[in-house]
Amino acid sequence: MTGTLIPQLQDIVGRRHVHTGARGTRRFRRGYRYGDGEVLAAVEPGTLVEQWKVLEACVAADVAIIFQAANTGLTGGSTPFGEGYDRPIVIISTLRNRRIDLLDDGRQVLCMPGATLDQLERRLKPMGREPHSVIGSSCIGASVTGGVCNNSGGSLVQRGPAYTELSLFAQVDAEGRLHLVNHLGMRLGDAPLAILDRLDHGRYSEADVDFPQGRQASDIEYKDHVRDIAAPTPARFNADPRRHYEASGSAGKIGVFAVRLDTFAVAQEERVFYIGTSDPSELQTIRRHILETFPTLPIAGEYMHADAFRAAQVWGKDLYLFIRSFGTVNVPRAFAAKSWFDGVTERLGLGKAVSDHLLQLFSRILPEQMPKRLIAYRDMYPHHLMIRAGDTCIDTLRAYLGSIFPSATGSFLECTDAEGKAAFLNRFTVGSAVVRYRAVHKRTVDDIVALDVALPRDTLDWFETLPEELSRQMALKIYVGHFFCQVMHQEYLVKKGVDCDALEHQICALLDARGAEYPAEHNVGHLYEAKPALRDFYRSLDPTNTFNPGIGKTSKCRHWH
Repeated sequence: MTGTLIPQLQDIVGRRHVHTGARGTRRFRRGYRYGDGEVLAAVEPGTLVEQWKVLEACVAADVAIIFQAANTGLTGGSTPFGEGYDRPIVIISTLRNRRIDLLDDGRQVLCMPGATLDQLERRLKPMGREPHSVIGSSCIGASVTGGVCNNSGGSLVQRGPAYTELSLFAQVDAEGRLHLVNHLGMRLGDAPLAILDRLDHGRYSEADVDFPQGRQASDIEYKDHVRDIAAPTPARFNADPRRHYEASGSAGKIGVFAVRLDTFAVAQEERVFYIGTSDPSELQTIRRHILETFPTLPIAGEYMHADAFRAAQVWGKDLYLFIRSFGTVNVPRAFAAKSWFDGVTERLGLGKAVSDHLLQLFSRILPEQMPKRLIAYRDMYPHHLMIRAGDTCIDTLRAYLGSIFPSATGSFLECTDAEGKAAFLNRFTVGSAVVRYRAVHKRTVDDIVALDVALPRDTLDWFETLPEELSRQMALKIYVGHFFCQVMHQEYLVKKGVDCDALEHQICALLDARGAEYPAEHNVGHLYEAKPALRDFYRSLDPTNTFNPGIGKTSKCRHWH
């Protein structure tokens, strides 16, 4: 039936929104960092009704289906991955359907599948509220639904993984029948097309919106959970069954149509404090004291090694200045244009990194973007912690830091507004800087080994020190993380000729000995093996293995064969 599928899809969404061929599907089938493989088509439905009809056609044609939103994942989780599939693949891109509805005077939101975090943040800002995650993290331009499906954590200390028990999704049962499941807590009817048409046109009232008792739209327990510094388990990680529920943590094993989420009040006043030290145990003392004694936790606490600071400052410079000048809203468009250009140069035999070389060359003539005081700290201290505090936490934190600094090994700054924004933006361009470094050092760098690690909450010796025989196989090591949650992003740019898989296994063995869990928040994608509980969760959602087959290094074949 795949022979007639393409015309069917074109009839549903229009010819311009069905992409075929290697060049036409490139930006959909290639991941931001990892992932690529042959696809039959990439389809962009513009409404929920169109999305359902596309899904019906794909299920009837017995193709594998990958739902994709922003395609900013760091583990290749929303693209095909190599070979070994037993049927053609269709990617359903949801980015055309980006509407956001405010519920309960903005205390909750209903997000269509393509809505982005940046878009949601801008929608809520006039109301003095913000989403679960403020844009930044490792990839800029990420979608709301993608965060939920991957239990993404983000930088905000009190909110934990993206989580909801209120969603609308499609599921294929063990007999291969497609169902629409409405667990939004909204009375929208019974028939799939009627439900979806009402949502497409916003035809519902406040009376149709219920608030089911016991059904959460965020991880309301996390702010207490993260404070348990004596616990021998991590605060959050992708294989944690406490936050697997339908769409939440599903990793694309169902087709999500909408999610309903809590929003949060914005602090009236904020300050950023920047700490530098040569002793990592000094930062752990700060973490434990704040989590154990502060009445109100800080908003965010981000760790950054000086090498990561330098990498972002040099290799992420153009992205930093682009965001500062044009805002995050335009980043997806810029990435799409770059992907198109790379496709052209690759087709011409010039390779797929020409744009990276040109942008890096251009960035050299641009003015220095980082404030002088932060550059001075970069040169003085290897370990940096930036803490954003709000309202009553500001005075508490100022007094505490003033009581312990300056010390023999460290000091702190209370940042100006410009310095605070620069510090966090530099931190959040690290992921892009690592990709750029790989692209322009193809002669010396083989690839990136990226590990997303959750350390137990009771860990004291938190900073990784690798054996010399492992370190010398790397051109560069990058360490950043969400420090209060003890979630570390450890990226290793591996030298040419080194076996990346073998190196990764050696590092993972060291992490296992420390009681770490991985991945923490980027999800398994196609890089990590899903642990038994996570595999069981995936199979319960998708018994025929129709959606996103192969995720977590599982079977790519029908019925999990």
